[in-house]
Amino acid sequence: MYTASDLRKGLKVEIDGEPYIVTDFQFSKPGKGQALYRTRLKNMVTGNAFERTFRSNDKFQRAPLEERTMQFLYSQGDEFHFMDNKTFEQIVISREQLGDNINFLIDNMEVDVLLFKERPIGVTLPNFVNLVVIKADPWAKGDTSGTDTKPVTVQTGYTLQVPPFIEEGEKLQIDTRTGQYLTRVKE
Repeated sequence: MYTASDLRKGLKVEIDGEPYIVTDFQFSKPGKGQALYRTRLKNMVTGNAFERTFRSNDKFQRAPLEERTMQFLYSQGDEFHFMDNKTFEQIVISREQLGDNINFLIDNMEVDVLLFKERPIGVTLPNFVNLVVIKADPWAKGDTSGTDTKPVTVQTGYTLQVPPFIEEGEKLQIDTRTGQYLTRVKE
């Protein structure tokens, strides 16, 4: 159980049966009366954010969140299937819940799935992933048009900007947090 004085940025609490994360926090003590805690909260399920002011005697439940390592199995339409590595139990996560993470998911990839009351609410990918280029325009040596990057498409369908010497069939290391090219991977 948390009190308002425990509030800080990044704290995860349960309010009205939903998990929230504190994204901004300000403390103020008016001349008379109780201390006030102004917070900005973001719903971890829907992504909606709002501001709320709490008094020093307000109490909160800790959000019952659990993180499990799971393996991505396959996708079927807008459903993505994952398997718990310990219990072999399978869960389904929607395309909407995954967001931009679908650009970097490959078969058998291990990810951390965040669960709220046994319900998946988010996925954390490894920071770096290696993907194969399936479509790249050819590079003309001596091209001095001034462009130092070109678009390529990787095996997941994600398109990103890379140096002009990258060709089809090459494996690239991509930062999943930014979606940017890092380096070529030698095999």
